[in-house]
Amino acid sequence: MKPVLEHLPLDAKESFVVKYFDYPYYPTPWHFHPEYELVLVTESTGKRFIGDSICHFTPGDLVLIGPNLPHLYRNDAAYYSGKTGLRASSIVIHFSENSFGGGFLSLPETGQLQKLFARSAKGLAITGDTNAVVSRKMHSLLGMQGLARWLGLVDILAMLAASTETEPICSHALQGRNETDSGRLNAVIEFVLKNFMREIMIGEAAALVHMAQNSFSRYFTQRTRKSFTAFVNEVRLSHACTLLAQGSLPVTEICFSVGFNNLSNFNRQFKARYNTSPIAYRKSILG
Repeated sequence: MKPVLEHLPLDAKESFVVKYFDYPYYPTPWHFHPEYELVLVTESTGKRFIGDSICHFTPGDLVLIGPNLPHLYRNDAAYYSGKTGLRASSIVIHFSENSFGGGFLSLPETGQLQKLFARSAKGLAITGDTNAVVSRKMHSLLGMQGLARWLGLVDILAMLAASTETEPICSHALQGRNETDSGRLNAVIEFVLKNFMREIMIGEAAALVHMAQNSFSRYFTQRTRKSFTAFVNEVRLSHACTLLAQGSLPVTEICFSVGFNNLSNFNRQFKARYNTSPIAYRKSILG
């Protein structure tokens, strides 16, 4: 898959884009674009990579992604078999400040919107009642046209701007660089996602993108604000959360199945990441 600076074309009578996507799996690689993006997952599960964050997503996951913030939605392995009948669907809204016309965001009444857009540089996860109401409004927006559609977007954004049920996704505001950069990072991410169950040497990843190991280490840290080892462990821990929530495998088996070779290290890393033990995490999910 060739990474791209993604662009959803506008219709001649549109100032922003609203699309319903339905795939066997989400096909877009690690990418970025100058538009703001509001994404509602309506069907499928997997991991979302937004800036320096890795999280599991399920239906109902709703986020606002700021301009040029790199991101990737990667479905769970079952979606790539082609024989399951699983679907990956979402509603996506792309808009820019130009969607509101010149001077709109300089009005005193739009102060909360300006703050919302500034906070979206780290991505925003939308939860609670706000998630439920905005999700319904996004479904309705698909059937609207013209001024009603534009007002519907403004209504959604006004609600998000006033809500206390939004949380930053990333610890740092990151910016996409170019297609070559995105291509390298996408190749590394895909490599880790396919191989995290085993020991991964940093030299393997460096060779994959034709870089010396020291250069790759500096490059990866500069682009993601974390070391390559920390990234691999986050992928492993995210997958461990998925397995813990399913409730069937013992913690020891999960530890080794996600690529850790030491139970005490797994427990230590899990607690440092999620501020709880694997067993307590499972109890909090399953009750």
